[in-house]
Amino acid sequence: MDISVLGTGYLGATHAACMAELGFSVVGVDIDEAKIAALSAGTTPFYEPGLGPILRRAMDNGRLVFTTDISVAARATVHFIAVGTPQAKGSFAADTSAVEQVLRALVPHLEGDHVVIGKSTVPVGTAAHLQAMVDELAGDRANVEVCWNPEFLREGYAVQDTITPDRIVLGISQPSSPAREVVEKLYAQALAAGTPMIVTDLATAELVKVAANAFLATKISFINAVSEVCEAAGADVTAVADALGHDKRIGRRFLNAGLGFGGGCLPKDIRAFMARAGELGANEALTFLREVDAINMRRRDHLVQVVKSVCGGSLIGQNIAVLGCAFKPHSDDVRDSPSLAVAGALSLGGAEVSVYDPQAMDNARAIFPTLHYATDTQEVLSGADCVVVATEWPEFLELDPSEAATMVRTPRVVDGRNVIDRQAWLAAGWSVHALGRPSLEPSSS
Repeated sequence: MDISVLGTGYLGATHAACMAELGFSVVGVDIDEAKIAALSAGTTPFYEPGLGPILRRAMDNGRLVFTTDISVAARATVHFIAVGTPQAKGSFAADTSAVEQVLRALVPHLEGDHVVIGKSTVPVGTAAHLQAMVDELAGDRANVEVCWNPEFLREGYAVQDTITPDRIVLGISQPSSPAREVVEKLYAQALAAGTPMIVTDLATAELVKVAANAFLATKISFINAVSEVCEAAGADVTAVADALGHDKRIGRRFLNAGLGFGGGCLPKDIRAFMARAGELGANEALTFLREVDAINMRRRDHLVQVVKSVCGGSLIGQNIAVLGCAFKPHSDDVRDSPSLAVAGALSLGGAEVSVYDPQAMDNARAIFPTLHYATDTQEVLSGADCVVVATEWPEFLELDPSEAATMVRTPRVVDGRNVIDRQAWLAAGWSVHALGRPSLEPSSS
């Protein structure tokens, strides 16, 4: 099978490279000429561990090419849709116009039998709508089946999640659909390794992705809401989370109270889920997600207020070191990044803010050019009155607090992710603060 991947952003470029790694002949298509030029030169336009070598290997062996000419995709018989579905302007709903546009551009070039496999996150009902649209566009020239195979990629682990996924979900229009056999061949290696494949109708497959993201967001906001109560009561949210985690029905993962979630998926996906539920008449079903969203957004302002309090009630004239600006570690993605939002708010509050991130500096600079961007950890710590741990990169967790204390002006740290060794930093003379936990002050003796 020859494959086309329509859209070469984070999802599409990763999927195209990994499909080529699995032995398929792949063409990646995008309208962004700069992006295609970079990929064609073997350069990834974003940071994703392990992707670069796979991309270059696939291009060297001739299994992967990139182009802006969508007619080239017609040579393939399997077409993955991997374009973006951002939040629509002035609405919570998802903007699926790019999904429609790419199929309107592709289908007139097709002849014979083709399978379109949706990877993009879309509102429930989109696939059925696209099938009707494709049938009209194809006429008698082509038989094009639309199915949906949602992605579950974690930034920082996308290569692993593509080649060895934890599950494969496929939505098809009818049980005898030829698309099922195609998808089984595409994922033969993963299926042979025991990866479960869940075959559903189209609507169910579309709902699986947004439901998974909504559940994850709810779990994160739940522990952050508990964190607010812990602060009011003088309790320790991390100890609460540890105890909860021993309950097998709940589990410990994603119960770290802190700055909350960001990125290009969770925030816009839960909003689109709410919007679509309303359109379907299930208006009250997902109203709780509004509070999930609100809890998440107010974490950013709360951290700014904690830093302000630690600095004596005013940010003016304070040198603040912000460790991390990507929305999560092992990524250069700053879309809706809580870390970058906090850095920007501290600056607007009058602080002199210095930021360092191992990968996301260029992307952050494009959004907040007025911040100072340090070249390394030593520079960002130099002369700081307060250090904010905003993104949990391993190198920040591995900092030697005694050595770090020699670089700053005032040894005060605010752990926005509840990840540092509090006792080690306290022993090194630091005043230690975090969200949802009692502050620790070094002994005056």
